[in-house]
Amino acid sequence: MTSEILSREQLDQVAAIALQAGEAILRVYGQTEVQVAHKADASPVTAADIASHESIVAALTRQFPQYPVMSEEAADIPWEVRRHWSTYWLIDPLDGTKEFLKRNGEFTVNIALIHQGRAIAGVVYAPVLDKCYLGSLASGAWLVHQGETIRLDGAGKTDAVRPEPIVVGSRSHASPGLAAYLEALGAHSLLSVGSSLKFCLLAEGAADIYPRLGPTSEWDTAAAQAVLEAAGGRVTRYGTDEPLKYNQKAEILNPYFIATAPGWAK
Repeated sequence: MTSEILSREQLDQVAAIALQAGEAILRVYGQTEVQVAHKADASPVTAADIASHESIVAALTRQFPQYPVMSEEAADIPWEVRRHWSTYWLIDPLDGTKEFLKRNGEFTVNIALIHQGRAIAGVVYAPVLDKCYLGSLASGAWLVHQGETIRLDGAGKTDAVRPEPIVVGSRSHASPGLAAYLEALGAHSLLSVGSSLKFCLLAEGAADIYPRLGPTSEWDTAAAQAVLEAAGGRVTRYGTDEPLKYNQKAEILNPYFIATAPGWAK
């Protein structure tokens, strides 16, 4: 059990911050036309990304001034500064901008608390779906949906493990190595889902495996990893038994990884 750095009450405060950011996103989402710019890596960015970023950073800085913040939209923090961070917030203000632009609702707000390289707490909020996932390694995982709070710890931990696993993959980012992995896996069904919702389906027990054999950035995964691991699942570097860790190097790209639901975590 991880010591409690963030209380359940504070985790709820982070969820409220994510919901506020979601409102900012939906104001842009409801516009007839959304202006799109592109970053140096050709990934899209919209006014919704920026509005969410500004909302989250302001709220976290006000409520938790003891911890620095790193956001996808302000990631130019030198390694010489970051390497000394023991505890910090890692956020993706709008994960799944491509899904946002497709208007399929499969995008999220991701807020994670990193401590000594581990994602120890996280909130993933899908504003269109009205689903907010909360997780803390110290206290457990929950899904708040339509006013109901559902505990996720132990989701999928039954004797009735599916004989053929449900594998989730990216809707917008095809991975060349995925076909070989799936062939080696054997019989399975494949579900395409956008953003960090893939991890959340595992946390719910609605899917079993998420193999990511393509590039992701640390802010793409941290919050949802915390939710999944708080529910009893695992996220390990591909080909190893080592958990995915954060702020261990100058670059912010993750290694390939495999995420597994509680019922499949060995």
